[in-house]
Amino acid sequence: MAEAAHHAATARAEALGARLPPLLVRAERIAATVMQGVHGRRRAGQGDAFWQFRPYLPGDAASRVDWRQSARSDRVFIRETEWEAAQTVALWSAHGPGMAWRSRDTLPTKQERAELLLLALGALLLRGGERLRGFGAPRAFIGRAALPPLARFLPEQPTGPVDPRLPRHARAVLFSDFLAPLEETRVALAALAAQGLRGHLLQILDPAEETLPFAGHIRFEDPSGGAPAPIPRTEALRGAYQAALTRHREGLAALALSLGFSFATHRTDQPPELALLALFQRLEAG
Repeated sequence: MAEAAHHAATARAEALGARLPPLLVRAERIAATVMQGVHGRRRAGQGDAFWQFRPYLPGDAASRVDWRQSARSDRVFIRETEWEAAQTVALWSAHGPGMAWRSRDTLPTKQERAELLLLALGALLLRGGERLRGFGAPRAFIGRAALPPLARFLPEQPTGPVDPRLPRHARAVLFSDFLAPLEETRVALAALAAQGLRGHLLQILDPAEETLPFAGHIRFEDPSGGAPAPIPRTEALRGAYQAALTRHREGLAALALSLGFSFATHRTDQPPELALLALFQRLEAG
């Protein structure tokens, strides 16, 4: 199992590495478009309620070093406050066979769109002076130069949004198709809420997953390797399918709200700027 996970991560890293420079350029371009007309989230006054000491990271101002704590060790430490912990934004995007699907070659996969939105949001937040964490990352990403390291970390993300090391009161932004059973999503969100995290869910779907545009005899295959399902008259299922998707989304929205998260949807045939602007405004609103 561990070897299979390692091979999967290696494959994702190779695929991401092949498109990393243009991906970063596009993420920065989308962030710049959204930044026009919006203001950064950095606020005056950081509060002085002590939260924790953490090691100095490249990009930290020297004025934030706690020299007394640093003198007791051979490392340099930053003094963090409760306010600063609350401004940490943790980012996670789903990956796997289902996220790698697209209905036609002219569309991005759901995973590609999730990674693009994650990096574009990261670029916006880093411009505003925020501290970013990737789920599973050993340290924070700080400063505008941190975007490429964040991108290179994406293949190392855990398969689920789990990270017990995230600071209390951090905000979490999760990108996924969220098509798993509601109970599975509830367990994951409840664990984050128990850590004191709140945040936002963005469901990313291919347009065919919303509209079921197929007709006639269609053989549907499970990207995870399950048994295929041949459907003789696919169009006859369209109404029931769309009703089930609506119920699932309503369940996701209610679940998210009950645990302190917001919920929104995005299709891969829609401009990413629209989703990014809405998401950024939610973070601004707190």
